[in-house]
Amino acid sequence: MRNVAIVLACLVLSSLACSAANSADRPNVLFIAVDDMNDWIGCLGGHPQALTPNMDRLAARGVLFANAHCAAPACNPSRAAIFSGRMPQTSGVWSNNSGSLEKEYPQARLLSTAFSEAGFETLGTGKLLHKGGKESFDEYYSVEQRWSPLPRDAVDYTDEELPTKRTSNPRHVVSHKGKTYTLPLNRMPSDRRPNQAGGESFDWGPFDVPDSEFGDTQITDWAIEKLQKGFDKPFFMGVGYYRPHIPLWAPKRFFDRFATSPGQLPPIKTNDLDDLSEIGRKWAIEAVTAGSHATVVKYDQWQKAIEAYLACITYVDHEVGRLLDALDNSPFAENTVIVLWSDHGWHLGEKEHWGKWTGWERSTKVTLMVAPPRNQAGDFAAAGARCDQPVGLIDLYPTLVEFCGAKGPQELDGESLVPLLREPNNRTGRGLVTMFDKGNGSIRTDRWRYIHYADGSEELYDLKNDPNEWINLAGSGQRTAQMASLRKMMQPYLESSGSK
Repeated sequence: MRNVAIVLACLVLSSLACSAANSADRPNVLFIAVDDMNDWIGCLGGHPQALTPNMDRLAARGVLFANAHCAAPACNPSRAAIFSGRMPQTSGVWSNNSGSLEKEYPQARLLSTAFSEAGFETLGTGKLLHKGGKESFDEYYSVEQRWSPLPRDAVDYTDEELPTKRTSNPRHVVSHKGKTYTLPLNRMPSDRRPNQAGGESFDWGPFDVPDSEFGDTQITDWAIEKLQKGFDKPFFMGVGYYRPHIPLWAPKRFFDRFATSPGQLPPIKTNDLDDLSEIGRKWAIEAVTAGSHATVVKYDQWQKAIEAYLACITYVDHEVGRLLDALDNSPFAENTVIVLWSDHGWHLGEKEHWGKWTGWERSTKVTLMVAPPRNQAGDFAAAGARCDQPVGLIDLYPTLVEFCGAKGPQELDGESLVPLLREPNNRTGRGLVTMFDKGNGSIRTDRWRYIHYADGSEELYDLKNDPNEWINLAGSGQRTAQMASLRKMMQPYLESSGSK
């Protein structure tokens, strides 16, 4: 019996040692999210004044997915799709007005949960899921000053209390650390509700404060501290940056370059909306997720908004650089897969729209790059590869569980990107679907954009010859075969959402 006990003990110890070795061999995951960022980064060429050296160097060490799209062009449904691996018609998270993923789809097995169950230490900070989800991480750090350098308890004086400051438009004078700020900084009237700092959320401008006053710097500090302390097992760390979400506020130093090089407006076509249906024009001009184009133009703020958006992206890029440097100086530098993604795009006057929540390229296209672990570089495409095939954020869940040997749900709506990480030039023939509320869907292939609205209206764009989506071919009598093919591809998504 004693010999049997010794044998059993040896077997247990051997099993534990083997498990520990396998665990140590699995790559860590650094999962970086950026809020409301379109393709205005250097390596994607979305804007000539984009200044993102750190995102560019990350793309240069992995694969840049240059035709990547969200499952839904708003924070809540996009992030719910990423963390559940399911499209809105399955999860029930259709818009920012929907409940949390846990409420709408309680059977969801979150990506963070899958990694925790696989033996990873899971950590999160900043904005990852739009609603809820923090409990699915082993440890989560939230910051008080998320988008604003002003704390919630900053002294807020309304115009009515300061008659000498009263103007024809709403103003809020906020005192903080001996400085006084008049919000909104852009001096525009509100098209939407005021934000909790006392001003209009559709605002932009610099704050002459240290970087440390902003939440994005604080979450980077926390993540760096965790990397420096180290881990006893593989880790999955999500770092969710808030910029460039509105209000477009950032430290002043990131605005300074525009004093000598003013912001350039995006390419615009006069009367761009003339070939759209009534419902298409409505989606364009309504101020749902930001302000209205008419207000921006009236108050001559278009150029300033461009500068602020670019400044916020450069600020986030700086924080990404600090995080990457910390990883490279840690014991985890060689065995960590890095994923950087934005949750959806953002219009800055294209189609006379500001914000997200449309079916056009500017709203659905996202920044996505994946850098495999350096110690596995030989198994993947050469560093700096570019993939132009259509892929989706919905693909991140199956990609990461395959990459790291975790176990995901039996049913996922995306496809693993691991084959494209190995052969990024392989054609897939996919069409990526983006849903923007029930009955409204958009498909992006390697060449075409098809949009279907709930009232049956349609749009078709040839992005090879019309990258700005200025010419709607749907009513031209051309490309009828292409229309029929894309319409058929869209039909299952419309039926599953209760529309046809």
